[in-house]
Amino acid sequence: MIEYLTSLNDHNLPYPDTIHPIVVHFVIAMVLFSFFCDVIGYFTGKSGLFEVSWWNMLVATIAIFVAIIFGQFEAGLAQPYSLAKSVLNLHTLIGWSLSGIITAITAWRYVIRARNPQKVPIYYLGAGLVLTLIVGLQVYLGDELVWVYGLHTVPVVEAVKDGLLR
Repeated sequence: MIEYLTSLNDHNLPYPDTIHPIVVHFVIAMVLFSFFCDVIGYFTGKSGLFEVSWWNMLVATIAIFVAIIFGQFEAGLAQPYSLAKSVLNLHTLIGWSLSGIITAITAWRYVIRARNPQKVPIYYLGAGLVLTLIVGLQVYLGDELVWVYGLHTVPVVEAVKDGLLR
């Protein structure tokens, strides 16, 4: 069993495939759905959507740290070559920043919910829009790491091991 955990496969991972994208897509969906619920609730007056939004943000706040842990681990195993390093570094910086931003917005959402669970201020919706845009940028960078630079794909892992990519 220990041999399975200490040896790397052809994706340069100790397990079958990357876990970071699975967890991070969960976070992305919850943040975007939370914002969607707040906007619809704000314009329709359906306050039940604010409760849905709150719980999505709370779970997203916890899940982003799980995503970061796997992201850091998998980035370390990726052995990124020079062209991919700047994108990976920016993706990492924004990921850690998003953990703080999401935590702060969730804390703000908790205060709003405690004061009046039937309403959200327009400023909060503005913050949600900014958060949505940052998440969109982060998604773009993550896609670029996989689809352009091929991190953790078999051909790129083999090329790095063979010294073809530096």
